[in-house]
Amino acid sequence: MANFYIGIVDRGGEGWGVTFPDLPGCTSGGRTMDDLFAMSVEAIGLWADVHLAEAHSLPHPRAMDELLADAEVRETIEAIGPVSFIQVPLVREAGRLVRANISLDAGMLQAIDAAAGRLGVTRSTFLVSAARDKISRND
Repeated sequence: MANFYIGIVDRGGEGWGVTFPDLPGCTSGGRTMDDLFAMSVEAIGLWADVHLAEAHSLPHPRAMDELLADAEVRETIEAIGPVSFIQVPLVREAGRLVRANISLDAGMLQAIDAAAGRLGVTRSTFLVSAARDKISRND
């Protein structure tokens, strides 16, 4: 099960910025909201890697009502002005491969294998890359 962290989004000069109250010092930005989401997935993953190298566990993500009940979070929101919120998954590599049995339409499997062959990668590498792309775009 993935952890999802809530970020406070504000409009900057040439794009969007986000801070994550549950992940001190974790910030990101992007020219568009799609860029912001993709960069936020990466930022949270990198933040978690550094944090886990120094500590033994990650902060538990709070629900929106818990965040809004936090006086420091409310002060941040008031200081920024109009804000939006974004929910971003923590996506981390486990460092070990596992075998997965999945079912696909035969035609889809042929298309995947053909695309992987054109790119010079394995079927598994292609599927992982596609999944990463889909997750980071929030489609």
